[in-house]
Amino acid sequence: MKTKLKRKPFFPVSKKLDGFLKKHGRNLELPVTYEELCNFESSYPLLDKRQRDTLWENPIYNPQKIEQLNRTLAETYILLKTGGDLSAVEHLMVDRIDYCAFGNSCPFRIRIINQFNDNYDYYYIKRADASRVYGLALEQILSPNAMHFLVDRGTLLEEHIAGIPGDEYIKRYKDHLGLNRIRIAKEFVKFNERCFIRLLGDMRAYNYIVDMTPDFEEIQYRVRAIDFDQQSYEGHRSFYLPQFFKGNNPIVELCTQSLNKDTIEQYQIEERTLIGRRYHSAQKQMQQLMECMCKENLSSPEKIKQLRGELAEFHNNKVFLKCRTMGDLVLYNIGTMLNEPEILTIASKNQS
Repeated sequence: MKTKLKRKPFFPVSKKLDGFLKKHGRNLELPVTYEELCNFESSYPLLDKRQRDTLWENPIYNPQKIEQLNRTLAETYILLKTGGDLSAVEHLMVDRIDYCAFGNSCPFRIRIINQFNDNYDYYYIKRADASRVYGLALEQILSPNAMHFLVDRGTLLEEHIAGIPGDEYIKRYKDHLGLNRIRIAKEFVKFNERCFIRLLGDMRAYNYIVDMTPDFEEIQYRVRAIDFDQQSYEGHRSFYLPQFFKGNNPIVELCTQSLNKDTIEQYQIEERTLIGRRYHSAQKQMQQLMECMCKENLSSPEKIKQLRGELAEFHNNKVFLKCRTMGDLVLYNIGTMLNEPEILTIASKNQS
C-alpha cells in the first residue's frame, strides 16, 4: 500500500507559459475539459485481476452525460494522436473512465477501443498544473523520450506511457534469470542523472516505468519518468536523486553490484553529453521555456532557500545562492552539470 503524501500546491498555467505552449503547438481547444469529467454522481473502486484495490475509481455519470462524453472523449483522443482528423472517430468507443483521487493531479484515465479490431489504448486528462507542464516540456526537450501532451486553459491532456511500473518491476523482474543486470543498472544510472540535472523530483518506484524492448540478441531497457508533478518544488537536493528513495534500494544495490565507480562515472558523462546535444538542437525553444520558468512562482521561499543552499554546497559554487526562483535553480544546475558557459551566462543575467 502506498503512503498518501502531503499534496503539492497547485500552480495555474501563467499567461507567459500559455504563450509558449501556443507558439509550439501545445495549446489547442479541447472537446472536453477536466471540470466536465469531475461532474460524476458517484463512483466505485476499481479492482485489479486479483481483486485488490488499485486506488483508482470508476465514476458513474447520468445517461445523458455519458452519451455526450463518449463522443467528446473519442474526439479528444483523435486530437492527441492525429491533430484533429476525425474520420476515424466513429470506429472508436470509450470503454472505461477511471478516476484517481490519489496524487497531486487527480487524473482521469480514459480507455479507448477500436471497434474494428478490439485494440485499446489509454490517455489521461488532468488539471493543468504549471509544475507538471514545465516537467513535461523539459522531458520533451532534454530526455530521449517524445512527450505528447496538450493544454487548454485548466485542462492537461497526456498520452499513456507504456511500460512496467518501477515497483512492479522490482517485485517481478529484478531477479529474473534472463535479466541483463548491467544493462538495467546502466539505464538506472542514466535516469538518476537526467532527473538531477533538470531537478525532477519524487521518482519513487511507482513514479517511473521500465520499458523492455527485445533486440536481436538481448533485451534493451529504458527507465522513464511518468509523474512530473514534482518538477523543482521541494527543498532537499536528495529529493531529485532517485537513488535515495527507499523503494529503489533493490535497484541501487543491483547497480553497485554490477558497476564499478569508473563505469558509473562513464555513464553519467555519456548522459550529460547527450543532454547537452539535445539542448543545442532545441536551444531556442529551451531558452524560451526557461525565460518563462525563471519568472514563475513554483515553490515556497523556504524551499527555494533550502535548495539553493544545498546545491551551492554540493557544487561548491556560491552563485547558486543568488538564484531567486526554482526556474533560476533549474537553469543554473543544467549549465553547471553540463559545463555549458552559455547557459551559465544566461542564468547569471536572470539573477541580476
